Amino acid sequence: MAPALAKLVPGGLRRGSAISVAGSTALVFALLAEATGEGSWAAIAGMPGAGLAAAAELGVALDRLALIPHPGAEVAAVLSALIDGFDLVVLGPTVARGMQPQLARRLAGRVRNRGAVLFAAGPLSNADLELRVSNRRWRGLTDDGFGHLRFREVVATSCGRGAAARPRAVALQLPGPGGAIAVVEASAGRGLTEVAG
Repeated sequence: MAPALAKLVPGGLRRGSAISVAGSTALVFALLAEATGEGSWAAIAGMPGAGLAAAAELGVALDRLALIPHPGAEVAAVLSALIDGFDLVVLGPTVARGMQPQLARRLAGRVRNRGAVLFAAGPLSNADLELRVSNRRWRGLTDDGFGHLRFREVVATSCGRGAAARPRAVALQLPGPGGAIAVVEASAGRGLTEVAG
């Protein structure tokens, strides 16, 4: 796992676990990139506006990604089938928010039994690990207003159960100047103007 992500996800992505990610689709993509780059298959359900160009820039192997933009009325059956057939399953924000606690528990059991990893782009009541992105700042303009936006700095925090019980916070470039995720170096923003957003 990339050093930037290893600080947030102690022990890496554990099969049979559920992870909620709030505040950044880019962080979801960065986590998927790690796994799909190593040969895992992933599916995204309920995220019709998923930016595939951004996912590819962060390293997601698009040939190992299935999209189900609108899971429909049979969301429980769709998610169960995805968990059975894919290593990683991402729930879009609407799907995660609308999930009843009983369904969340049933899917968590299925994830554990099948050895999949479940991500929710938003809150998930029974998540083993919760990731949150805040303090977003775009950087790149010089003090006199010239240049172009080069990268975005964020603060990512994690807390959870087991090895992840101790809260952690990491300043990241998400995405960094080359497109990939990176840890913010102390001098990364020197001489550049920040743009909130």
